Amino acid sequence: MRIEIPREVERFGPIKFHDVQKVWELDAGLKHTKNEPKEKERRVITRVAYESIQAVQEEMAIVVPIKDEKIKLLEGVLAGIPHHCQVIIVSNSKRTPVDRFKIEKDALEHIAKFMKKEIFIVHQKDPKLAEACKNAGYPHILDDNGLVRNGKAEGMILSTILAYLSGKKYIGFIDSDNYFPGAVYEYVQEYSAALYAAKSKYAMVRIAWHSKPKIVESNLFFAKRGRASEHTNKILNSLVSSYTGYGTEIIKTGNAGEHAMSLDLAMNIDYSSGYSIEPYHYINVLERFGGIVGSPQPEIMKQGVEFYQIESRNPHLHEVKGEEHVKSMSREAMESIYHSPICPDHLKEEIHQDLISRGLIAEGEEVPNTLRYYPALTKVNMLKFKDTLKKTAYAEYLKADLKDYKYINGRNGLMREKVVTTDHLPEKHEKLEVK
Repeated sequence: MRIEIPREVERFGPIKFHDVQKVWELDAGLKHTKNEPKEKERRVITRVAYESIQAVQEEMAIVVPIKDEKIKLLEGVLAGIPHHCQVIIVSNSKRTPVDRFKIEKDALEHIAKFMKKEIFIVHQKDPKLAEACKNAGYPHILDDNGLVRNGKAEGMILSTILAYLSGKKYIGFIDSDNYFPGAVYEYVQEYSAALYAAKSKYAMVRIAWHSKPKIVESNLFFAKRGRASEHTNKILNSLVSSYTGYGTEIIKTGNAGEHAMSLDLAMNIDYSSGYSIEPYHYINVLERFGGIVGSPQPEIMKQGVEFYQIESRNPHLHEVKGEEHVKSMSREAMESIYHSPICPDHLKEEIHQDLISRGLIAEGEEVPNTLRYYPALTKVNMLKFKDTLKKTAYAEYLKADLKDYKYINGRNGLMREKVVTTDHLPEKHEKLEVK
């Protein structure tokens, strides 16, 4: 892959936000042999050879969350994932009256015969996974019935643990409703190129869609950005500007469902529920490592955290989920920013007025505080989690060697209103001074 270097870099303490990078060539070929002339260095273009991308993908798990999607759609997504990646499907599909999960498993067994990929599927409501969470000291994602809660975020948390237990170094996420297998392939290639180029082992890459096709007056219109993303990006950039003192538009992937990161980073950040999980990545990294409040992991602050953003070449076409889906995504993204302890008062007022003007809350109504927040996965006892799953059908894929694993028994998390949060945040958020 040939990809331009970031034109702009916004520094926020030890955090680097790289501007959107443009892909010039999806496949830049193999590494040069001894008989081939060396390519002259291009100062603004990075060339990542096929072997380098493959090396990253051999260490990468790609997670596909699924909930009652069409099997043909899932088949197309799996066809687009590069062969060397471990594929983990986390399903929360219905079990009654028709057992959709059984249909997915049957289809997957058939597909795997032809693809010869390492693929395994789990159901989010599997009592064995809930038992593993409980035994491993991470009951936070369990509901009142003792099962894993419904929600994309909870499925992503489970898959991150499973990727770690699979012995991988990187994890990427692909939505299961993507109509273009070529787009899926491109996303994973871009994940790999960015993570290969990252200088810190705490790195994340997020995809900025090239376009999102829509039918307008019987013609295709390739919209540049989603409706929810525009608002989320604006508020996230305002948050960064509030501390740096300089206006910025560096963040363009606030709601990016297509993203990947090193497991070193994935294990050391908190998570939020619902559609807020993607923008909350930005928020929580700022909270934990931005130097605004005390960090629980100063060693990560010393090395720094990097965010990469890459604009895809393929258009992004996915299932249309309706106006309410877009509203929920936008409202929950705003909620995660508004209730962060690092959100200044003037930005809270801006968010409040924005939600009212868009009809997402009523005049005079407060910004809701409905999200749950889950502590970092360093609190999971991986030895006990793996041991609980040793008799499951997918135990053979959990290949991580944990003989030198040390359980990190962190302090008990503090409580934020109606939610679980982590130990680095002050109990009284309203007393936090923004400087």
